[in-house]
Amino acid sequence: MHILLVASAFNSLTQRVLAELQDRGHTVGVELALGNDDALREAVQAHSPQLIVAPMLTTAIPEDVWTGHTCLIVHPGPPGDRGPSSLDWSLQDGAQSWGVTVLEAVAEMDAGDVWAWSPLKVPPLAGKSDLYRGEVADAALDAVLLAVERFASGKYKPQKQKAAVLVAGWRPFMKQAQRRIDWAADPTDAVLRQLRAADSQPGVLDELLGVQWYLHGGHPEDELRGRPGELIATRAGAICRATVDGAVWIAQLRPWREPGSRLPSFKLPAVQALGDLLPADVPEVPAPLQLPAARRTWSDIRYSEHGTVGVLNFSFAGGAMSTVHCRRLLEAYRFAQTRPTSVLVLGGLRDFFSNGIHLNVIEAADDPAEESWANIHAMNDLVEAVLTTTDRLTVSALGGNAAAGGVMLALAADEVWCRDGAVLNPHYKLMGLHGSEYWTYILPRRVGESEAQRLTQSALPVSAKRAVELGMAQRVLQAAPQELGDEVARLAAQLAASPDLAERIAQKKAVRAQDESVKPLQKYRDEELTHMRRNFFDAREPHAGLRSAFVRKEKAPHTPPHLARLGLAD
Repeated sequence: MHILLVASAFNSLTQRVLAELQDRGHTVGVELALGNDDALREAVQAHSPQLIVAPMLTTAIPEDVWTGHTCLIVHPGPPGDRGPSSLDWSLQDGAQSWGVTVLEAVAEMDAGDVWAWSPLKVPPLAGKSDLYRGEVADAALDAVLLAVERFASGKYKPQKQKAAVLVAGWRPFMKQAQRRIDWAADPTDAVLRQLRAADSQPGVLDELLGVQWYLHGGHPEDELRGRPGELIATRAGAICRATVDGAVWIAQLRPWREPGSRLPSFKLPAVQALGDLLPADVPEVPAPLQLPAARRTWSDIRYSEHGTVGVLNFSFAGGAMSTVHCRRLLEAYRFAQTRPTSVLVLGGLRDFFSNGIHLNVIEAADDPAEESWANIHAMNDLVEAVLTTTDRLTVSALGGNAAAGGVMLALAADEVWCRDGAVLNPHYKLMGLHGSEYWTYILPRRVGESEAQRLTQSALPVSAKRAVELGMAQRVLQAAPQELGDEVARLAAQLAASPDLAERIAQKKAVRAQDESVKPLQKYRDEELTHMRRNFFDAREPHAGLRSAFVRKEKAPHTPPHLARLGLAD
C-alpha cells in the first residue's frame, strides 16, 4: 500500500513509523505540515496515497484533504482523551497507565472515529520526552500497524466516539500558570511531576538567582538538603535545588526571553547556562561511578559489575555529548578497562544512546568552530578507545535512538544490540558535515562500501530490524524500555559464559592488528578531520547556519528534498 505520512516535524516517532512501515513492504512518502496548506495539497496530489497517517501533528489537516482521503491521526492518549497537552496532563496527574489512539481526522480536534488504540504503563520518574520515545512510541506503533491492517482489509468499521465522552475528555493546552512550582510548599514528588510533564518542551518557567528560566529535567535526590528553592549543589553540569522534604536535580536551563525577542534561547547544561550567576559557595558534589542500587540521586554515568560482565551506563540529555561529556565518559571507560571482566557493555539504559557532538554547547561557545574541533576530537578519542579494546568483548546496548557520531560510537563495539523500536540515523549530511568518529572505517566494514555511501547520503532512518539485516547490529531485543537493563544483563552473562569467548577475543585482537597494518586508525582520523576542519572553520560552508537553525528550532520553509522524494516514482 502507498501511504503518505503528514507530520509537523520529522521527529523520532515519525521516523520510527516510516521505517517500520517500509520494513513491512509499504511504499511511504513524507510531507511536513509547516503551515502551507497548498503545499500539503500538492503533496497529496503528487502521491495519490491510499492512506494518510499523521504520527505527530500540531496543525489541522485541510478539510478538502481529510474529506477526500482517509486520514488517521495518532493521539498520545486513550480513547476519549482530547486536547494538545495529553501527556503533560497525564504526568502531572500522576497517571500510572495511559494509551495511544489512532483516530480519523474530522473537523473537531480528536473527535473522529477510532481505528485502533493501544494501552501502556507509565513508568515511575520517566519524563515526558523519554516516555514519548519509549512506551508511547511502542503503543503508537502497535496502534498504527493495527489501523493500517484494518484499513487495508476494507472490512473494518471504526468505532464512533460518544458525544458525552468527547465533552468529558477535552482538556486545554497546559499553560505555565498550571506548571508553576511552589518551592515553599510543594513536596519533592509534586515538584518532580511538574518537571517530568515539561522536561523537553516547554520546560517549567521559574525564577532562579533573580533571573527567569525554563527548567528542563528533574531527578530526585535522597541525601542533600537545604532551604526550599535554594540552590544547594552542582554535579556534572546539573544543579540541585532543595524542596520542603528533599531535593531535585535539574539538568538543563533555558533563559526566558521577551515575546518577539531575537535573542537566542536554547537549552544548555544548567551550570553553563548560569555562568557567572552561579554563587561561588555552591559546592560541586560528584557522585561515585559505582553507586549503590538503593540510592535515589542523579548521575549521568554509572558503572556496575555482574560476575565477569561490566556495564557502563550513560545518559546525556537529548543524547548530546559535549567535550566535557566525552572526556568524562572516556575516563569512566578507562576505569572499566582496568576491571577483571571479559564482557563490557556500553549503554543499556532506556531512551537515547548518543546523538554525537553537542550542538547547543557549541552554538553557545565564544568560538563555536574551536569548540566543535575540541568536541569532535573528544568523540574520536572515545570511539578509538572502544575500537582498540582487544582484551575483552564489547557490546553497545541501545535502549533508544542513536544518530551521527553516536551511531559510530555504538558500532565501534564488537556487538550492537538494539531494543525493538530504536532508530539509527547513520549520517551527518543534514548538518553539513562530512563526519568523523572513524566512520569511514567502522561503517564499511559492517555493511560494505556501497551501502555505507548509500546510508550516509540518503540521510534516512534505519529501524532496529533493518540494522540487523544490514549488518549494523547483531540483535533486536524484545523488551519494554523499563525491562531493557535486565534483558541486557541476562544476554551479556550468556555471552561471558560462552565456550568460544577466548577464541573470539583472540580473533578480534588479530583482526585489529591486521587492519592496523593495512591502514592505521590515525590515517582514517586524519582524513576525516581534514574535511571536518573545513566544515567547522570555512565561512563558506553551510554547517554553522544549519547548526544555528537546528539549535534554535527554526521551522523549515518546506519539506526537505530527501523526504519529499520518498515514495515517488523516479
